[in-house]
Amino acid sequence: MSAVSSPRSELQPVIASFVNQLVTAVEQSTVSRVKDAVLRAAGVPVRRGPGRPPKSGAFVVSAASGIKPRKKAPKQLCPVPGCKNAAAPVFGMVCLQHKGVAKSKIKQYREARRAAKAKK
Repeated sequence: MSAVSSPRSELQPVIASFVNQLVTAVEQSTVSRVKDAVLRAAGVPVRRGPGRPPKSGAFVVSAASGIKPRKKAPKQLCPVPGCKNAAAPVFGMVCLQHKGVAKSKIKQYREARRAAKAKK
């Protein structure tokens, strides 16, 4: 009779091991969250891993570390002389009104603009 063990006695060490691992993971998570909150309150930039930062702390991290926001590129205008409309990639980097103009003409306009710019 002693050769057969009860299922409860076999599960006891497995359950105890799982509970210990779970407690350790929860404690580590809690400690890191408290540490981050204290550092954030002190104004120290929070060290973070790969990936995008959460929206709530994004401003705090960038402002504290002195990172400048990305400057937006200037609007590219249509290369046709006298046109002040914005160029768009869907029209081949010309405006809607000039999307039917031949590519050879557009190339000439761009070369003329570069030559005029080089003279200045």
